Amino acid sequence: MLGWSADEVESRKFTDLLHPDDAEASLDAFHKLKLGKPALHFENRFRHKDGSYRWLSWNAIPDGETYYCTARDISGDKENKSSLDTSLEQAQLREQFIAVLGHDLRNPLAALRAGVGMLEKEELSDRGNMVIAESEKSIKRMFDMIDDLMDFARSRLGSGVSLEIVENADLSVALKAVLQEVAVAHPKAEFVSDIEMAGPVCCDVGRVSQLTSNLLANAVTHGDANAPITLIARGEGNFLEISVCNAGEPITDAVRKGLFEPFVREQARPSQEGLGLGLFISSEIARAHGGSISVRSDAEETCFTFTM
Repeated sequence: MLGWSADEVESRKFTDLLHPDDAEASLDAFHKLKLGKPALHFENRFRHKDGSYRWLSWNAIPDGETYYCTARDISGDKENKSSLDTSLEQAQLREQFIAVLGHDLRNPLAALRAGVGMLEKEELSDRGNMVIAESEKSIKRMFDMIDDLMDFARSRLGSGVSLEIVENADLSVALKAVLQEVAVAHPKAEFVSDIEMAGPVCCDVGRVSQLTSNLLANAVTHGDANAPITLIARGEGNFLEISVCNAGEPITDAVRKGLFEPFVREQARPSQEGLGLGLFISSEIARAHGGSISVRSDAEETCFTFTM
């Protein structure tokens, strides 16, 4: 199985042919075997005579000071296994993990938010008020990241982002509120708005607000800090177009290819905050509405446009 002769194998310790990364676990399993505990379906890698490594699955049964061991070559099984992203079993485990993670993080974070809210009502020094304000911003960012993780899990595992469609949504008010919220979070940035809705729009107001907030935050992160960021919105009925434009270095073709992929940040000016999910989730929200997001980027400006 490994290409060695019997003499070549028997003249060595079994650890001589073990993969270095498997040595500790294998020695631990052998120690337990000597204490009388069988090893069933234990997997490790042994070196073939050609220099490669083969995966072996072991069943080992102790009988006094004698150990009966059988090994099966499972290298082909390992090679044929689906990758983590495409394996249904792993996908289900990931979904469960993210759901539990999101739930377990929300509870202590909610308690922290409540505690900060109570402190906010106390008489504090200017420094104390500043710490409270910054803490609230950090807590909000953490809640946003949890929401992004949950949306990512739903999108990647087939259910997609959830929508609550409103037939006659007044987006003007919602978009202005989003712009104000982002402006408060980024006081040094300059924003210009051009919002003219001809009438109510059929959409999920919360999700469209989330999409817009992501695009605005992306513009703040990657745009020219000395130039304004423009939000343009037009819509009525089943038509909606929202554009967020900023000055700055154009997006390269290499970066553009993975722009809407999860956990990818623009390499030209990588952000130190967030998970790299903003543009991915925005594109999923657009798709759930039957729309899309396009990007135009040149030396003059970069513009992301959601069209439905």
